[in-house]
Amino acid sequence: MSATVAFSGVRPGSARAWVIAARPPTLSAALVPVLVGTACALADEGFRAGPALAALTGALLLQIAANFANDVFDYEKGADTAERLGPVRAVQAGLLTPGAVRRGLYLVLGLALLVGVYLTAVAGVAVVAIGLASMAAAVAYTGGPYPLGYHGLGDVFVMLFFGFVAVLGTTFVELGRVTPLAWIASVPVGALATAILVVNNLRDIATDRVAGKRTLAVRWGERGALTEYAVLLAVAYAVPVVLLALPHANVVVLLPLLTLPLALRLFQRVRRERGRALNPLLGGTARLLLLYGALFSVGLLSGTSGRFW
Repeated sequence: MSATVAFSGVRPGSARAWVIAARPPTLSAALVPVLVGTACALADEGFRAGPALAALTGALLLQIAANFANDVFDYEKGADTAERLGPVRAVQAGLLTPGAVRRGLYLVLGLALLVGVYLTAVAGVAVVAIGLASMAAAVAYTGGPYPLGYHGLGDVFVMLFFGFVAVLGTTFVELGRVTPLAWIASVPVGALATAILVVNNLRDIATDRVAGKRTLAVRWGERGALTEYAVLLAVAYAVPVVLLALPHANVVVLLPLLTLPLALRLFQRVRRERGRALNPLLGGTARLLLLYGALFSVGLLSGTSGRFW
């Protein structure tokens, strides 16, 4: 433990230790769905600044809550050990105690609940179901009696909550309804968010297998994980082409294809690298999601009409 702390250069219990536990590089997975969902609302002339800001705040809080939960529960279940290949985890490194991270988790969930109260007031009781399901999923990914990530359901969880729930929920609180455009737009967002998890799980196949963490990468092996990564990228880049084929769409919806060279380079490197060498590609896939999401949002605003059906 002391060696890890010395290596990280972080004082236990410090603000920087909490930043490490919050994992800022992962927050693009919370930002992009709100950005895209807002673009879908704007395409239908339904943007509202208050709900948009609240949706972003809630998404970031839920992502941080999930990160805190992963940090403490993976440590307690034995998935995070001294042999960990990924970036520093605060509890495993001795930077924060399990009890402190649990309290931080409860605090962040409480703040997310307050955001949910506001969104319920402005968008209706449907937000209650969305919010409670999202909070439960943030904890259940690695915690509870049946942790999703330990039973090969992590990929489904990410696709569902970082794709469909986050994008559709954002559009709903701003527009008061969900549009067909939002349904389509949620697909590439969820796919690229899931691709981040695939790189993470590919890196950790050996240690997860020892810890009894049966991710899809453990179940399917390296070849299966690489195939999943490729399929997720293919789905993400097929969606703008599908949008272009719809009435009242124009070539601007193809803006996300500008990131295709980056995606191809990432895939080639993910095929070659293993172990800690995958860590930069984990961050690279998160940056791909952010760049794709920004261009996709511009394309949705400039290249479609929310009423193209």
